[in-house]
Amino acid sequence: MPRPARLLALTFSCLLTMAHAETLRFGMDLNYPPFSSISAGGKPQGFDVDIAYALCREMKVDCLIVSQDWDGLIPALKAGKFDAILSSMQITRERKQLVDFSDRYYKIPSRLIAREGSVQPPRKLTGWRVGVLTASTQARFAEANWARQGAEVAGYRKITQAFDALAQGKLDAVFVDSAVGDYAFLQKPQGKGFAFVGPEYRQSEYFGEGTGIAVRKGDLALATRLNRAIASLRTSGQYRQIERSYFGFDLYGKDSH
Repeated sequence: MPRPARLLALTFSCLLTMAHAETLRFGMDLNYPPFSSISAGGKPQGFDVDIAYALCREMKVDCLIVSQDWDGLIPALKAGKFDAILSSMQITRERKQLVDFSDRYYKIPSRLIAREGSVQPPRKLTGWRVGVLTASTQARFAEANWARQGAEVAGYRKITQAFDALAQGKLDAVFVDSAVGDYAFLQKPQGKGFAFVGPEYRQSEYFGEGTGIAVRKGDLALATRLNRAIASLRTSGQYRQIERSYFGFDLYGKDSH
């Protein structure tokens, strides 16, 4: 090959390599099993983690999980610490004022967990001490609907801390995503003697349109790429395969509210 042609081929090869060297950084609260946690070997694991890696494969980019406590996720995204939040974040009207979202990638109800045999909680939960994840949709709902009517709402930076407090008798209930409550507490020895109580909570004005991936405001290019990748995972069956690794039910949910 003549020297100019070799140089041209080398240049194209380098550009191609650079094009595929993009790294997509996902911010994630790694204290939310089975969606995200740290393995015994110190690596991120869970449904959200597997979805993140699958999306990166679809988008042909490298994937980096950046650990961040829940209440700092949106500030850290806006500060450029990572490119997107993939951390079971529900798409709500309030959050849409701060960030943009991809299409949803799952949708589940929230539930109260309390001692088995507890009287089904009244609407007001008067006198109950209810634990929630700080800055979560569950916290917002509890403060708007129960705190004003006599319940004490206690926020925790990690949902596992709320479960510990419930097991120790410091709380009467924990309000949480149903899949998290079941997997991370009720199925564990710590959760013996506890159960879901009361109804499922799905009110869209609090719990939004489902769970999506947050990007910085105006980053519609990344949101569009993520939407295409999510659709591809569902069409190819990869989403269902990941879902079955963690859940025995339809996590994606129906489109109606």
